[in-house]
Amino acid sequence: MYNGLARVSSYTRAMATDAHAASEFYASAQGGVVARLLRARLLGFWPAEEARGALILGLGYAAPYLRLWREGARCIAAVPAQIGAVPWPAGGPGLSCTVEEEELPFADLSCDRVLLIHGLEAAENVRRLLREVWRVLKDDGRLLVVAPNRVGMWAHVEATPFGQGEPYSPGQIGRLLASSLFHVTRRDTALYLPPWRWRVLLRAAPLIEGAGRRVAPRFAGLTLSEAVKDVYAAIPNRPAHRRRLVLASAAMSRTGQERGKLARGGVVHEI
Repeated sequence: MYNGLARVSSYTRAMATDAHAASEFYASAQGGVVARLLRARLLGFWPAEEARGALILGLGYAAPYLRLWREGARCIAAVPAQIGAVPWPAGGPGLSCTVEEEELPFADLSCDRVLLIHGLEAAENVRRLLREVWRVLKDDGRLLVVAPNRVGMWAHVEATPFGQGEPYSPGQIGRLLASSLFHVTRRDTALYLPPWRWRVLLRAAPLIEGAGRRVAPRFAGLTLSEAVKDVYAAIPNRPAHRRRLVLASAAMSRTGQERGKLARGGVVHEI
């Protein structure tokens, strides 16, 4: 399945990442190289020492990356139902579960960090998903979104998990997060390696990655955005107007004069 040059095609917006296909990809030589390149960028956001003791929720298909923090943090892989079941980790107690992305089975304010990868582009309702992330994330927690870059080559290749679903530009992700009460604090890019499986390219991946970051940063295969909750945006900046309802007869007896618009018969009116 993963031999030769990948077929380039138009976006497959209606399709979600399939767990079996994603597992095959990461088990291939190309997938292994991609995972190593991306893990290096993720550690730049969340160093293992800083994440010690945290509860990290991996949402989407995050199993290949949660291993970065497993030794010092508590990690859970939550896989949306449309992607499929993913046993993780291999040979140990299960730390993965299948979830409905619009109703995550976690308590409010329970997660220190959320890694969303192979999830945003595959979501059936992106805004509902992000609202659920907002709910389960602690007020001082962090969200890290990894998504295919709209202008990168990887978003056009069906044979990889990054070629499924809806790609995004960094600006689109920023606006989407802002509308979901998040504030972007840091951005980065990854995956300048062309989406081909030639061995010579895979061996030269670190060199290609470094050159791409310097020469053509906007054409990266992936865009990474770290965000925090915009807590103050969820709090009204002025008291809401409260309407007070009284009986007409009670108002008249208390003040001795008409207050508000009083009708006949002692009907309740606003004053």
